[in-house]
Amino acid sequence: MKFRMIFFMMFVVLLLAACGTNDNGAQDDELDNPDNVKALVDEYSAGNFTDDHSASISSSELIITNEDDTQETYDLPEDEFFVSIAPFVSETHPCDIHSLTGCQGELVDADFDILIKNKAGDVVVDETMNSGKNGFIDLWLPREEDYDVTVKYDGKEVESNISTFNGDGTCITTMQLL
Repeated sequence: MKFRMIFFMMFVVLLLAACGTNDNGAQDDELDNPDNVKALVDEYSAGNFTDDHSASISSSELIITNEDDTQETYDLPEDEFFVSIAPFVSETHPCDIHSLTGCQGELVDADFDILIKNKAGDVVVDETMNSGKNGFIDLWLPREEDYDVTVKYDGKEVESNISTFNGDGTCITTMQLL
């Protein structure tokens, strides 16, 4: 009987440890799902967290730094690449890896006409998108491609090229509207 009780207690402890949550309240195995990681990226980008976490996103992972400087990393989807574009008229900042909690674009809560084509000429995005309160337009594009991007806003326009290969930047702050 005593052996059964010890075995049961060990099983409960292991079960509870395996079902732990991360500091964001989500279960770790839930965040292994690419859609859930994308939702977490969207929440940080929208500024919906009021805690002392900071979050950045590279070409391959979401990196969350806690207030005690510990980091949590989550792999991004294998077939999609996150890129955030901050079109500007007069003010920008240099950036390569996008800070979901720190980067601030000039044109806040503005509507932009976005056209993105791959090198074969196929349209990947053709829609009006809002820059939100951080002044960035967030996109999930297919990986391993080069794209031609056209952004239009208030009678101004900019064309640029971006790519979605491993190691490419996720923060595009070089698109000046003229």
